[in-house]
Amino acid sequence: MKLLVIADIHEPLWRHGEGRADVLVCCGDVSDQVILTAATAFGCLTILAVKGNHDTNAPFPDPIVDLHLQTYEHEGIRFGGLNGAWKYKPRGHFLYEQAEVEAFLSVFPAVDVFVSHNSPRGIHDHEDEVHFGFEGLRAYIDRCKPKLVLHGHQHIRRETTIDQTQVIGVFGQTIIEL
Repeated sequence: MKLLVIADIHEPLWRHGEGRADVLVCCGDVSDQVILTAATAFGCLTILAVKGNHDTNAPFPDPIVDLHLQTYEHEGIRFGGLNGAWKYKPRGHFLYEQAEVEAFLSVFPAVDVFVSHNSPRGIHDHEDEVHFGFEGLRAYIDRCKPKLVLHGHQHIRRETTIDQTQVIGVFGQTIIEL
């Protein structure tokens, strides 16, 4: 299965080409219109997404599947996800205290691919009071051992392995073969 993964595209139009992928996965901070245009450009009928800390609180339009604290199975691969970033400012959408994320994910079921806007704490962090990860996501990885964790927010392209879990930070777009 080929995934087109996008994150943190702050442009109003899709300018990243076309190709073929089976599933579009959005890690947040991308407008709905860009998500839908990217899916069309890559022939993706299945679109899975979480919201980032710069996204609106409006629901995703069809056919985008909102993965926030939900699971979705596609061709035998189980996906799940989490919106937002840690609460680094007093107001905004999809901003969570570390304890909230710990509570959300302490009961979240195991998945093969976990999609998050933010990174797990200690992986791909920037120590700038804005771009550091969720402790609860790191605990989830340790407990459930997903095969793959995809995240945005950090504005980096980087891969790290935690035990059996591959963690990939996405900025812009990338293709991943499962």
